[in-house]
Amino acid sequence: MSFPGLGTWFSIAVCLFGSIPGTLTSFNYQAKSDDPQNHALSDLDWRISVGDGYLFFDVVEPDDLQYTFKINPASFGTEWNETYNGIGLVPAVPTCGCGSFDNAEDVEGNIAFIERGECSFVSKVIKAQEAGAIAAIITDHENDNDELYIIMQDDTTERDVEIPAAFLLGANGYHIRHHLYKTGLTEAKINVPVNISSIPMHKLKQPPWIVW
Repeated sequence: MSFPGLGTWFSIAVCLFGSIPGTLTSFNYQAKSDDPQNHALSDLDWRISVGDGYLFFDVVEPDDLQYTFKINPASFGTEWNETYNGIGLVPAVPTCGCGSFDNAEDVEGNIAFIERGECSFVSKVIKAQEAGAIAAIITDHENDNDELYIIMQDDTTERDVEIPAAFLLGANGYHIRHHLYKTGLTEAKINVPVNISSIPMHKLKQPPWIVW
């Protein structure tokens, strides 16, 4: 006389009771063959993984720069608690932002766009603050940096930084600055921060020269 194996008894129990106490009844993953984007993670999990601890901004003008960019918030200054739509991203003059801004009138009420180098991050943001900027985005001076997000630390000078700041990859900064210079524009218009968790992944427009 033979008896059903364990797998058979398990199947009978599931049919009768719907589940077995203490066992998992569902598995929240998607087979790659069923995933049109061919991601191992779900769309939501992917957005969470790339966005954890980071912020994002959209360029709305000029048209050729209409992409979503990823930035790393500074460990000093205020939080990015306010959303700015259509705010100007204005390259600092001089680009390093270590001294008084020659274009302070353009920077005032906008976001200062500064290049890394020659002085501390805190010094740069304070100069932007003194010029009337409502925030500062600092991009790497290494134009080919397309993956290393610098953590902008306090310089321990105990100066008061009263605006938010964030770091942008050098490759992204180069393309933005170069396009503005080439077209004679004094600023780009951006929305910051943007919540990518509410945007379908196929609608996220990443810069073609970089991968998050």
